Amino acid sequence: MPTYIYKARDATGKPVKGKMAAASKEELIDKLHKMGYMTTQVAEASAGLKVESLLEKLRPINAEDMIIFYVQFSNMISAGIPILETLDTLNRQIENKRLKEAVGSVLRSVEAGESFSQALSRHPRVFPKLFVNMAKAGEASGKLDTISAKYAEYFERQTDLRQKIKEAFFYPIILLIVGTAVMLFIVTFVVPQFAQIFMKTGITLPLSTLILFKVGISIKRFWYLGILLVVVIWLGIRFYIKTEKGRLNFDRLKLKVPILGPLYRKAAISGFTRALATLVASGVPILESLSITKEIVENEVLARVIGNVRSSVEKGQSLAEPLRISREFPLDVVKMISVGEETGNLDGMLNKISGFYDKSLGYTIKKLTAAIEPIFLIVMGCMIGFIMASVFLPMFDMVKILRR
Repeated sequence: MPTYIYKARDATGKPVKGKMAAASKEELIDKLHKMGYMTTQVAEASAGLKVESLLEKLRPINAEDMIIFYVQFSNMISAGIPILETLDTLNRQIENKRLKEAVGSVLRSVEAGESFSQALSRHPRVFPKLFVNMAKAGEASGKLDTISAKYAEYFERQTDLRQKIKEAFFYPIILLIVGTAVMLFIVTFVVPQFAQIFMKTGITLPLSTLILFKVGISIKRFWYLGILLVVVIWLGIRFYIKTEKGRLNFDRLKLKVPILGPLYRKAAISGFTRALATLVASGVPILESLSITKEIVENEVLARVIGNVRSSVEKGQSLAEPLRISREFPLDVVKMISVGEETGNLDGMLNKISGFYDKSLGYTIKKLTAAIEPIFLIVMGCMIGFIMASVFLPMFDMVKILRR
C-alpha cells in the first residue's frame, strides 16, 4: 500500500501535515475528511523520502521506550481514558522519533475509522505480532485494558530476562577483547623487536619464541588478509544460516553446545510458555496462539515442535504429547502442561513454568558468570605467561654469552 504526504486544515483553519498509507489518493482524502480535515495537497512519497524513511527505520527503539509506552497505555486505558485521547497524549510526550511517528500513524488511522489492532499491524517493526493479536482479542472481548496490562507485564519480564543475559556476558566479553588486544600488541610489536635483537647477537631462538616471531611478522605484513578471511567466514556463516537447512542446524547447535546450550534452552522455554500463557489468558484461540508463538520463538528446532503441537491440537489431541515425543522440552514442562490441560488451567500452569524457568535461568547465569570469569583469567594468564617465557628464555642465553 503506497504512502502519501498530505497537507490539510482542521476545523479551526489550522494547517496540519503528515504521512498516511492508503490504497489511493481518493481513499486518503476520504479518511482525512472523516477526521475533520480539509485536504489542500496530497502527493505520493518520493524516492528521496523513502530513503529518509529507511534511515529512520534503522534507528533502534530502546526497550525502555517500549516498556514506558506499554505501561502508560495500559494505565490510561484502565483509567477509562478513551483510546484516541490516550494515543494523542502518549504521542505528544514520546521523544523517540521513530516510535512517535508510529504512534502518530496509529492515532490517525484510528481517527479515520480503523480498529486499533489493524492500525498497529501496519507497523510490524515497532509493534510485535503478539501485541497486535492481543489488542485484537481485547477489542473483541471489550477487555483491552486488562489485556494491554498483561502484555506490558509480559514485555517487561522478557526485557528483564534479556538484560540479565547481556549483563552476565558483558564483563567476560570485555575481558576477552582487552586480553586479545594486549596479546596482539605483544606478539606484533614487542616480541619481533626482542627477537631481532637476539638474532643479531647470534642467539638461537627457542621454538616458542621463533613461532611467536613468525606469527607477529605475518600479522604485521598480512593483517588485511586476516580481516578479509574473518569477513568471508562471517558472511559465509550468515549466508548458510539464512538457508532453511543452515538455520535448522545452527539452532540445533545452539541447543546442544556445552554450558551455553542449557542456558539458551531455558530462555527459549521461558519465552514460549510466557507468550502462550499471555495469549491464552487474553482470549486468543489456542490454534492462533500456537501459530503466533511459533513465529516469535527464535529457534527453528523449537518452532517445528510447536508446529507439531498445533497440528496435534487441530486434530483434537493434546499439547503435551508432541512435546514429550520431541524430547526438546524437559519432562517437568510436559507434565505441568498436561496437568494444565486436564484441569482447565493451562494459562496458570504456563505462567508457573515461565516463573520457575526465570528463577532457574537466574541461578544458571550466576553460576556461569562465576565460572567464566576465572576461566578467562586463567586462560589469558597462561597465554601471556607463555609469551613472557618466550621473551625471557632467550634473554637468559644472552646473559650467559655476555658473562663469557
